[in-house]
Amino acid sequence: MTLLTAVFAAVISTVIWYRNAPEDEMKVSILCFMYWGASLMWLVDAIFEYAELREAYFTPEPADMLNDFFLGISVVALGLVVWVVVLLVKDPRGAVRKTLLKK
Repeated sequence: MTLLTAVFAAVISTVIWYRNAPEDEMKVSILCFMYWGASLMWLVDAIFEYAELREAYFTPEPADMLNDFFLGISVVALGLVVWVVVLLVKDPRGAVRKTLLKK
């Protein structure tokens, strides 16, 4: 479930980035790189786990699936938090600067 969650997040962020590809004012490419990196990491994890478990890999317990889903959602949320911090630091539209300098 972690792999599936990360791949969905990567595909969605890639589509959003591609729609606005030339500008990338909101730095959506950072989300793409983070989510594709997480997807690659969990793909390698899935390959090694399949090598260890063989057929049992395809019949996980429901509790394990739920835990994996929560882990995937947590990573997607952490990626969004990192993206927001990057946006606040880079301030592409100058909104933070205007707010801080307003008297």
